[in-house]
Amino acid sequence: MPKGIYNVPKAFNETVKSYAPGSPEREEVLATFNKMYNETVDVPLYIGGEEIRTGKTKSINPPFDHKHTVGQYHEANKEHIEKAISTALEAKKKWANLAWEHRASIFLKAAELLAGPYRAKINAATMIAQAKTVHQAEIDAACEFIDFLRYNVQFMTQIYAEQPTSSEGVWNRLEHRPLEGFVYAITPFNFTAIAGNLPAAPALMGNVVVWKPSATQIYSANVIVEVFKQAGLPDGVINVVYGDSAMISETLLGSRDFAGIHFTGSTRVFNDIWGKIGQNISNYKTYPRIVGETGGKDFVVAHSSAIPAQVATALSRGAFEYQGQKCSAASRAYVPQSIWPEVKKLLVADLASMKMGSPEDTNNFVSSVISEGSFDKLAGFIDQAKKDADAEIIAGGNYDKSVGYFIEPTVIVTTNPKYSTMETELFGPVLTIYVYEDAKWEETLVLVDSTSEYALTGAVLSQDRYAIEYAMKVLENAAGNFYINDKPTGAVVGQQPFGGARGSGTNDKAGSVLNLLRWVSPRTIKETFVTPENYRYPFLG
Repeated sequence: MPKGIYNVPKAFNETVKSYAPGSPEREEVLATFNKMYNETVDVPLYIGGEEIRTGKTKSINPPFDHKHTVGQYHEANKEHIEKAISTALEAKKKWANLAWEHRASIFLKAAELLAGPYRAKINAATMIAQAKTVHQAEIDAACEFIDFLRYNVQFMTQIYAEQPTSSEGVWNRLEHRPLEGFVYAITPFNFTAIAGNLPAAPALMGNVVVWKPSATQIYSANVIVEVFKQAGLPDGVINVVYGDSAMISETLLGSRDFAGIHFTGSTRVFNDIWGKIGQNISNYKTYPRIVGETGGKDFVVAHSSAIPAQVATALSRGAFEYQGQKCSAASRAYVPQSIWPEVKKLLVADLASMKMGSPEDTNNFVSSVISEGSFDKLAGFIDQAKKDADAEIIAGGNYDKSVGYFIEPTVIVTTNPKYSTMETELFGPVLTIYVYEDAKWEETLVLVDSTSEYALTGAVLSQDRYAIEYAMKVLENAAGNFYINDKPTGAVVGQQPFGGARGSGTNDKAGSVLNLLRWVSPRTIKETFVTPENYRYPFLG
């Protein structure tokens, strides 16, 4: 039984290491990369305390060297998914009743393991299977993941600490119960931190989880499982399955005990899941929580007062870090005619200096895209832009998948603000720019707001405060994360809670207290100390 009111360690953002030449972290991560790259792993399903190897396997291949194999993973059958459900529900009996400080301790320990002995391993895994540079891996797989774990614990205590007032003779209390059933977590390839947080956040609040990582992120997901096990997470709290997405979702969403979904992925898939939940709604014990972060067609809009070097840098970093495969990556830009010549010169020079190749070579700014499917889609749009009269490729435009799925950072300039690559989510290193007349600033902002179905991130660059204020008003609903004089990427846990609306999701703000509130069901308790024994009120005389 608790014998104190506990204060958790104050959360802080993990410092990003430099990985400069000669630094110990650089030497350690490259040595770990080489070791892991020349080994193979056999990744099982994790259901309860069992490691299940079905024999139905698929290989794990680095996207920058797709003929090389670093391991294999086992795919589940329907009976494994059903077992994951029953195992999770059995584990919930003890997990939901475990004192909150013990749940907190597990995830705080996981954060310290990632900050120390597992840092090089989680980063190397992310570099190998997701083709991130060491810097991109560090800010994601190490720092952001650590931040999620630390801040979630602090947010949990804030939720528990907020209590109602009590009148004389009464004690009012508020408790936050875990959801009644299990949570289904579906995670993406592009952020190891998101892959870890989506199952961890509900689990921290006392829920049990069935987690399906993206097939192209299973390699680093397996390291996350190892970290959680080392941190002392009990068996069955987070169960990990891989395989046919349709079968897995149909089985989990069809369960009477389905209580919620924590999702990051495409808008199309999320819409399909929402529809299936709606069809099954009368079957569930309780209305499920539906939390999703989906697509984006993120913008940068520059005012005529913007500084060209700042605009060019926001575009170079915002569009091409991690090959444009961030949910928040700049994908469309609006630049005024007066500063366009200088912005163009600087941007083209930036791209000409960017080196591309394996993440093992720390001179490379970009690597490959994640898969052949992504490569083919992007190549198709680039080929079409080469043919279209209203589009011009001013940088990049080449691609090659003979060794890895390499797409050059590509800039398309269009005379049509509704050109296909201004509207369609590409999720790759392709930026489309529309050059507008300086006098049409207000008209252009309306274009920015109305061009895309998405509303995830966006940025305005200007030295004119009136222009900034006007842009913020017109674009109020165009981005859940809005940046002033910066690129539209790089949200930090506890500083810029992340999420968007419209076609970009439910905007439940991962990295804040708002997200954790979605994984609990409040119960109000009123205790009266002197209970009335007569129905008559004083007014009756």
